Amino acid sequence: MEERLERLESLEQIRQLAHRYALAVDTRNLDDLVELFVDDVRVGRAKRGRGELKDWFAESLTRFGDSIHLVGNHVIDLDSVDEAHGVVTCRDELEIGTEWRVGFVQYWDKYSRRDGRWYFNRRSLHRWYMVDVLARPRHGAGLETDRESLQVGQLPDAWPSWATFWEQRGRSPRDSS
Repeated sequence: MEERLERLESLEQIRQLAHRYALAVDTRNLDDLVELFVDDVRVGRAKRGRGELKDWFAESLTRFGDSIHLVGNHVIDLDSVDEAHGVVTCRDELEIGTEWRVGFVQYWDKYSRRDGRWYFNRRSLHRWYMVDVLARPRHGAGLETDRESLQVGQLPDAWPSWATFWEQRGRSPRDSS
């Protein structure tokens, strides 16, 4: 019974990370945002720590005005009592210049528990599309600038299972037939 309760508490704590991340980004609360990450979080290739992460977010979050992040599906796998990984699907709306852009992203996460509390260890952003709120989305729409600035992965192509599925059928997912 204790193990089951521990597992449920871990899953709920991890689930809250994604929601708290969205709220902190949308309110530009950088102090709360960086506290969601392990204290020695890796930032880029060479930097580490919440201070460096805060600087990175301060710069990154100036690329757009208002933002709205709606957390959707959240799959969490516990790897051990102190390590887990998961995938969070999110609808995001960003005010860029004079227009609102809407899209869908996935965050591929690694979580670590330290001193009884769960944190993000790593977040990797992957995007389906980002378009003007009045436009009809198409595969990869709006990624030209995102890919350069954020180095985001294109969904669903970033999933190895996606290519395997279509290769086994001898066709491309973009074929209209």
